[in-house]
Amino acid sequence: RDDFNAPTIDNGIKASTTFLDYGEEIKSSGLIYSGLYNSNSGVNNLNEFNMGEQITKDLNPSYGSIQRMKTRDTDLVVLAEDKILKVLSNKDALFNAQGNPQITATDKVLGTAMPFVGDFGISKNPESLAWDQFRMYFTDKQRGAVLRLSQDGLTPISSVGMKSFFNTRLRNCDEIVGSFDSVNGEYNLTLFYDAMSAVWLENNTIVT
Repeated sequence: RDDFNAPTIDNGIKASTTFLDYGEEIKSSGLIYSGLYNSNSGVNNLNEFNMGEQITKDLNPSYGSIQRMKTRDTDLVVLAEDKILKVLSNKDALFNAQGNPQITATDKVLGTAMPFVGDFGISKNPESLAWDQFRMYFTDKQRGAVLRLSQDGLTPISSVGMKSFFNTRLRNCDEIVGSFDSVNGEYNLTLFYDAMSAVWLENNTIVT
């Protein structure tokens, strides 16, 4: 400022260093959430990811990568390749000696991850997910099953008379698109095959 010995406002000494391991990291089995959004008060922190707070939730890597997420009531349903889980939202679970969960309040945005009973997932076909109110329908290509997630848990609905059909057909699909017909109350599946799979299925007809 072309001054000498003039009073200044200073922040003091700043300690800085470099972070050598900086780079992109892909965490296929983890969740991260941003700041709050409230249209009534004009708060929009969706682009804020404060690492000083616990904004991540890591799931078991043995469940495979997360393919789809869907909110249900006040919980978050996470559909991974080999497992379907329910992540508590704004609450956590304490377990007693018998292993029964006891819900309690917490300051965590994402609480305990509780897997549904059954060794099923959504494989790598998130496009197969469809829902009607509290019921969710999807396919598990690796295990050749069509499933329904309802209040009573996971149910392989393909086992009712069409187990062998879907066990063979789903494994040879390139893409599985699901939709729900709310008028007729039906879950519809569209299966896409490549040329080689279509020829194989034509020569290996299954009678159910």
